[in-house]
Amino acid sequence: MTEKKILLTHGSGGRMTRDLLEKIIVPILDNPALNRMEDSSLLSEIGARMVMTTDSYVVKPLFFPGGDIGKLAVCGTVNDLATAGAKPIALSVSVIIEEGFSFDDLKKILYSLKQTADSIPVPLITGDTKVVERGRGDGIYITTTGVGSVPDKVHLSPERIEPGDAVLINGPIGSHEASIICARNDFLLGADVRSDCAPLHTLMKAVLEAVPDARCARDATRGGVVSVLTELIESSGFGIILDEEKIPIEKSVQSICEILGIDPLLMANEGKMIIIVPENKAELCLEAMERVSEKGKSSIIGRVHDGHARLTIQTPYGTSRVVTMPMGTQLPRIC
Repeated sequence: MTEKKILLTHGSGGRMTRDLLEKIIVPILDNPALNRMEDSSLLSEIGARMVMTTDSYVVKPLFFPGGDIGKLAVCGTVNDLATAGAKPIALSVSVIIEEGFSFDDLKKILYSLKQTADSIPVPLITGDTKVVERGRGDGIYITTTGVGSVPDKVHLSPERIEPGDAVLINGPIGSHEASIICARNDFLLGADVRSDCAPLHTLMKAVLEAVPDARCARDATRGGVVSVLTELIESSGFGIILDEEKIPIEKSVQSICEILGIDPLLMANEGKMIIIVPENKAELCLEAMERVSEKGKSSIIGRVHDGHARLTIQTPYGTSRVVTMPMGTQLPRIC
């Protein structure tokens, strides 16, 4: 291929499409099932309990401190599987590329996607490629679908939440959204913030080995901690109270929030898991989390109660405030 940029004809289904697949996409992703270039791939491992998830990624900019859209696409989907306690078995990847997009940038994204998948490891066994006209695609969009198997003894669901349960998180919140803010030209803050984008399957594996009767788990992405906990409250019918002083936030992220008037509890994360466990297993769960996360970063941040089914924040001043799910997003195109 002599072209340096994507042409509309690369999505036509003809020879140039085949060249794009054979010379760039398939060699980079390089998986035996994918290399056959069939319309579907056989899953060789079929467990008794299967889960599947799918998500699309439109983050802007495509490259940001701590990651890029390729890494994000793999981590986000693997983390959705992890909330069910699932072992990832396979991923499919669909890319929509804008005419004129740089082949160099495409290769960087594909290599990042492949490297992240290999680190888990989970095979990329099938996918699709489309090209849209210049000005209609904003570079590249990625959709990933993941399939995973859940062990027989694992049952994670909001329906299992009970009053007295402890609420834990595996590290500081808000760094992904903060990194996107800093990477955009909208805000020249000069802060050094890296996204927390990371796969969380090993975290959940460690937790479930230590606390097999964990109640449920959710990754706090769009809408942040508040949206996740509000959804769990609505599903369980119980209230949750958080201790504001126990919620970990990096100083750089806190500074950005103060400058822009943003609530860190509403900020997106791409490497943070909210885990709810029985109260008497909270310390055991915390120890398991710290074995695979940075020591001292995980924290018990709240508890479940049978009072009003709402989210309440206990402040350092002895007061409390009720927090509700936001109507919209603080910042668009964050994932």
